[in-house]
Amino acid sequence: MQGMSRSDLYDAPGLFAEPDDLKPLAERMRPRSLDEIVGQQRVLAPGKALRRALEAGRVHSMVLWGPPGCGKTTLALLVARYADADFRAISAVLSGLPDVRKALAEAEGNFAQGRRTVLFVDEVHRFNKAQQDAFLPHIERGIIIFVGATTENPSFELNSALLSRCRVHVLEAVTADDIQVALRRALGDSQRGLGDMNLEVSDESLRLISQAADGDVRRALTLLEIASELAQDHRIDEATLTQVLADRTRRFDKGGEQFYDQISALHKSIRSSDPDAAVYWLCRMLDGGVDPLYLARRLTRMAVEDVGLAEPRAWRMALDAWDTFERLGSPEGELGLAQLAIWLAIAPKSNAAYMAYNQARAVVQSTGTLDVPMHLRNAPTKLMKGLGYGQGYQYDHDAEGGIALDQQCLPDALEGTVFYEPVERGLELKLREKLLSLREQRREARARRR
Repeated sequence: MQGMSRSDLYDAPGLFAEPDDLKPLAERMRPRSLDEIVGQQRVLAPGKALRRALEAGRVHSMVLWGPPGCGKTTLALLVARYADADFRAISAVLSGLPDVRKALAEAEGNFAQGRRTVLFVDEVHRFNKAQQDAFLPHIERGIIIFVGATTENPSFELNSALLSRCRVHVLEAVTADDIQVALRRALGDSQRGLGDMNLEVSDESLRLISQAADGDVRRALTLLEIASELAQDHRIDEATLTQVLADRTRRFDKGGEQFYDQISALHKSIRSSDPDAAVYWLCRMLDGGVDPLYLARRLTRMAVEDVGLAEPRAWRMALDAWDTFERLGSPEGELGLAQLAIWLAIAPKSNAAYMAYNQARAVVQSTGTLDVPMHLRNAPTKLMKGLGYGQGYQYDHDAEGGIALDQQCLPDALEGTVFYEPVERGLELKLREKLLSLREQRREARARRR
């Protein structure tokens, strides 16, 4: 593509070529200007910084972060158009370091002839550190305008050196309303779209297709194209849509950011005592294909960490739900997980035991090997008894009230330290009353001992 001018960019193979019956509708309808892009008003609306820069031809290296079908590739193509630059694309899924070096060599040739090159790297997060580092000197020298596209959080997937040389633009899933604009445009375009077919499509049908696309414009156009092929008498009716939308799925990445965002939402919904949100996020993750046993383990953790001793039955119920799923399998066993999520959300909450454990662990790590008080030590031999092991120990069952109140159990250096502070909710309300009373009695007993 060396020597490509701004005027013939649209005619380049694989870019904005003239309509071709062999190309899918989504490719034929790819926007050719910023005004044709649907959605992304947060970054591309008139007056926004990115739009002003593109329209002025002052483009910069960037990373486009967003879900599939939101317009990352299209925007990269438009960057080349508005920058009057050559366009070169590579995919991190299909390319290795030799492909990167070849693309950079071509860009150096263009640069020597006074032309700029937009190097588009799709799925850039799949490149390792060495491959990402290969772009750095060429970005710095201005040989390439780097445009990376990723569906993953750049903060986690791209190295800091590359991020420091690029501006990150966050693109969003396209709304159903905006997707309908793209669908209507395709239906009315006789040159690139389906205008010549004179299709009859109701607003309700377009709404269903837009919702089924789940924020992905490319997917919506593909669904519309399939429906047009199945339409009887040029009419896309309910029966046609039933066939087309039968196997729709939601966006979910079992190993990516959406996975962690959704498990975070489930955990925080339960912590916030919102059973409706809890069962929704549980179903979203199950629908996305997450392992139900993973959810069982995480729900058990929530029972221990967030419900705690405010409702001790939560622990047992979590284990029972886990066991129920292993016995019943899917889909029946998933109902047990749903009931658990709802019950955990409604149950009283306390992280007092969790906090006590963390504080005690921190003290253990910071104070080293403190000696066990002599009266608590085991004394199985005469020698040990002679050294004072076990001397002064009070057998609590023989003490008044069944508790030896003046007996110290912590190491001397930690006497009086408090780790566990029950909350005033659920069963811990009663535990708190008893514990506060015991602690006060112990303080009085130690005062008398002294």
